Amino acid sequence: MSADPVSPVPRSVHREAPPAVTAMVRLIQDSWTKAEPYLPELTQFFYGMVFTLAPATRDFFPINMDVQRNRMVRALIHVVQMVDQPDDLVPFLRHLGRDHRKFGVEPQHYEAIGTALLATMKRQLGPDWTPEVEQAWAEAYTIIARQMQEAAAADDNPPNWLATVAEHRRISWDLAMVRLEPQQVIPFRAGQYLSVEVPQRPRLWRYLSPANAPRPDGSLEFHVRAVDGGWVSRAIVSHTQAGDVWRFGPPLGRLRVDREQDRKVLMIAGGTGIAPMQSLLDGLAQYGENPKVQIFYGGRTREDLYVLEGLKMMASCNPWLTVRPVVEADAPSGFEQGTLADVVTRYGSWPDHDVLVSGSPAMIRATVSRMLVAGTALDQISYDPFSFD
Repeated sequence: MSADPVSPVPRSVHREAPPAVTAMVRLIQDSWTKAEPYLPELTQFFYGMVFTLAPATRDFFPINMDVQRNRMVRALIHVVQMVDQPDDLVPFLRHLGRDHRKFGVEPQHYEAIGTALLATMKRQLGPDWTPEVEQAWAEAYTIIARQMQEAAAADDNPPNWLATVAEHRRISWDLAMVRLEPQQVIPFRAGQYLSVEVPQRPRLWRYLSPANAPRPDGSLEFHVRAVDGGWVSRAIVSHTQAGDVWRFGPPLGRLRVDREQDRKVLMIAGGTGIAPMQSLLDGLAQYGENPKVQIFYGGRTREDLYVLEGLKMMASCNPWLTVRPVVEADAPSGFEQGTLADVVTRYGSWPDHDVLVSGSPAMIRATVSRMLVAGTALDQISYDPFSFD
């Protein structure tokens, strides 16, 4: 759990949880509200406990723990608070379980993390750590660990793959294209994402989505923007060189287009969130006939839409594809103005469409929430739990 997941959509749109589960989540949320102001102290104690109980886990993390900061604890709390949302939580946990095989995680490591989590909360809450609160946290973590371990045990793929950088090209001062050739073909599906470790930042794993569908030669192309505070993204953009060897975790992700259903598709992409959509379109372009696809591609300015010309060229050759560029201000001719959430919902609720959303966590939250208010059904919408911006 080494990255910041996208928060789930509001609970009101999910099927109602059993009363016992709802009560358990309420106890967890109330106790976390009391502990959260002390997150730095919690984090320090938590990692100390984990490394004491299972010293081998220290190798799962970067040498400089300041970089890791509160990521794992926040992600852990995030999933603990989702135990009443099985439709979101179970696929998320199974993804994490498969992905964590790259670390060499064993069952005893899950036990150590759970023990450390409960000990940390007990130490912080003091008299507020009642038997009922302890049971709620213990049951929630048991659900999490079981799902992750079952998914890991059922995965027959290698725990990780190696690939060599064949090309690194700066598209702009903060954006780079990287093409890699894997030593063994990575069996990903168009629209999926992978965790990656680069030599410049060992043990700092981040999620990236290929911008291409699977190719006969197995090569992968990534578009990476250097973000503020992004240790990995800045290293990739500024310091990656041909010959560097990257390590990848297993393919993950829920974004896909079902050609057999013949349902129209709405794609909504912000920033480098365009990458998984490009991958899907690249795969669809191999066929003569496809479902109708509209893609809203947005950014703050025209310069942020760095693959727009390529998308327009694809649309000119494929009548099933319509491209709608969106910028937040000073829209040129042929562009729509506003946030992606604003623009997409101007068109209504998009009945009879499968909706795919990709971008920053804030963009995904805003877009999904606005679409639900506009009348789009939750089961129409797909997004992955990690962002690519």
